Amino acid sequence: MPLVANQPVDAMDKPYPKRWWALLVLCLSLLIIVMANTALTVAAPDMTKDLGLGSADLQWVVDGYTVPYAALMLLLGAIGDKYSRRGALVLGLLVFGGGAVAGSLVDSANGVIAARAVMGVGAAMIMPATLSLLAAAFPRAERAKAIVIWTATAGLAIAAGPLVAGALLEQHGWASTFLINVPVAALAIIGAFTLVPPSKASEHGRIDYVGGLLSVVWIAALIFAIIEGPHFGWDGKAIGAAVVAGAGLVAFVLWELRHPRPVLDVRRFLDRAFAGSNLAVALFFLAVFGAFYFLTQHLQFVLGFNALETGVRMLPLAGAVFVGSALTGFLTPRLGMKVTVTAGMVGGTVALALLTRVDAASSYGDLVLPLVMLGLAIGLALSPCTDAIMGAFPESELGVGGAVNDTSLELGGSLGIAVLGSVLAGSYSSHLADAVSGTKLPAAALDTAQDSVGAGYAVAQGIGEKAKELAGQAAHAGSPEQAAQLKGQAEALARGAQDMAHAVGSAFSDAVAHTSLVGAAVLGAGTVLVALLLPRRKPGAQQKQTQDQADGGASGRELADAHA
Repeated sequence: MPLVANQPVDAMDKPYPKRWWALLVLCLSLLIIVMANTALTVAAPDMTKDLGLGSADLQWVVDGYTVPYAALMLLLGAIGDKYSRRGALVLGLLVFGGGAVAGSLVDSANGVIAARAVMGVGAAMIMPATLSLLAAAFPRAERAKAIVIWTATAGLAIAAGPLVAGALLEQHGWASTFLINVPVAALAIIGAFTLVPPSKASEHGRIDYVGGLLSVVWIAALIFAIIEGPHFGWDGKAIGAAVVAGAGLVAFVLWELRHPRPVLDVRRFLDRAFAGSNLAVALFFLAVFGAFYFLTQHLQFVLGFNALETGVRMLPLAGAVFVGSALTGFLTPRLGMKVTVTAGMVGGTVALALLTRVDAASSYGDLVLPLVMLGLAIGLALSPCTDAIMGAFPESELGVGGAVNDTSLELGGSLGIAVLGSVLAGSYSSHLADAVSGTKLPAAALDTAQDSVGAGYAVAQGIGEKAKELAGQAAHAGSPEQAAQLKGQAEALARGAQDMAHAVGSAFSDAVAHTSLVGAAVLGAGTVLVALLLPRRKPGAQQKQTQDQADGGASGRELADAHA
């Protein structure tokens, strides 16, 4: 039977010949959905200024994407398994591109939030489809290598987002950071039809829509509570969302345990490798997204780099992810995933611990080693975890497998930004209050400065502008006495502006150090738990790997069934 791009991959009697080109399309799709968040970190200041966003508005511009993205993946992954994984990918790219176009055209906070939510829906279709199509197209002997490349692409996107956005913001407005997604999505759609083979589950019964909807409810409520509570206080909305999340999770688990064909067989979490891999993914992205959140602010506000310069200075992390991915591709088959995943998590913990040394005198050079170590850690740990998670699902549930992996990633990332972001904000506010105690700074100005590091520097800038205004008045004063008085006031305010800027930078640097300590403690404790959960390398595992490689010509369906 001839092998063509429009023949279902599960019907082929040999591995799909264009699978590596198909992987390029899948990685391109992955690239834009990860960059959609990381690019926003450097576009946010321009967007805030242009649209007059408050802190709550800005938070929901970021998280309006995250809530539908995380909540819908499991259900949409199951739908893709039943009907068409490639169809889910293409439809997701269309929805994502449409949301990006809308985001570039709106001129209000609510409009941007709505556009980001639409992009999140598209991403929820794309993300599980990329992993399920990867697993369907590659025989088991090559799948780990393909997942290494997939993971390295995610690492590249983390650093490429700020770099691309920074380059665009040099000449264009923040809307350009939305529009850059459109031609990439269009290219990926063309590539999907020409290079990615159709794929769907060969045997798939009725979809468990009740279980799918319960998963949407509890995950959406949990993400909402994670965002709302730490940032805006545990009011009725946040507490109510937490209660709904807890009740929804219990209902979901009970329903899935009784359903004959559940959307997700929750008994899989009793498997140590599966549970440990999901926990490792969640903890890693808690640390990575949290660190990314405060490091980009530190580079821009404290060290004074513009958007493009900030993106360039995050590149060591991306390069290190590629190196770590290459290392894990070599080490994991020989040492087992327990060793490489634990080593990666230890490396990530050490990277965060190194950031505890950040202070007001720190330069970019002090951040390079932690960035490199964090990138190496991502590359070492995440590919084996993703491979283990996908390997736990049969061919009929590859989309669900991808959704589980990606939901763990998103939950961890949301927790990282919310929890570590809350620690950062509280620590910064406290350190700033201590730094300016005893000064004559008005209470209202201090309250404003404590809101964020950007607001703090804006207060310092405002004091400096007032000093310049008084200096100008002194130059045109009617008498020498008045000129001397105004000049003295101007000089005092100028010193106050410098002191305020120094206090803001020092307070934020101290907050970065304190938040890094909390992050290191969380990741370190998680490392111990993951190391206990992951099973030891079984005797004969190397022989099985060799046999898998020898059987590399078997069909995708045979390998998936054998693994299941």
